[in-house]
Amino acid sequence: MSKTIFERIIAKEIPADVIYEDEHIVAFMDIKPVAPTHALIVPRKPIARLEDANAADHSILGHMLMKAPAIAAQLGLAEYGYRLVINNGRDAGQEVPHLHIHLIGGRKLAWPPG
Repeated sequence: MSKTIFERIIAKEIPADVIYEDEHIVAFMDIKPVAPTHALIVPRKPIARLEDANAADHSILGHMLMKAPAIAAQLGLAEYGYRLVINNGRDAGQEVPHLHIHLIGGRKLAWPPG
């Protein structure tokens, strides 16, 4: 199976606007933003969907959520708020089969989304 675009970004095979990285995750700006600020938080370990995560992935998934506020603050979103979204599967809008969190903000966001 070929690498996903996220695996290629993580491996630095293709360029991305990386804003945070550590041993477990990489965060970078989305190339198709839906708001003024739109970043993706991606685990280094390829996990296609939530259903593919296992007990060993518990700490990685928690780490993604726990780092989101610091990444949001770095992007200037902490004061007014931001949205975290996980699209899980084709019908939910997941385009890349590598679990990721969308961190979206920079304007007032409607709910439910249109």
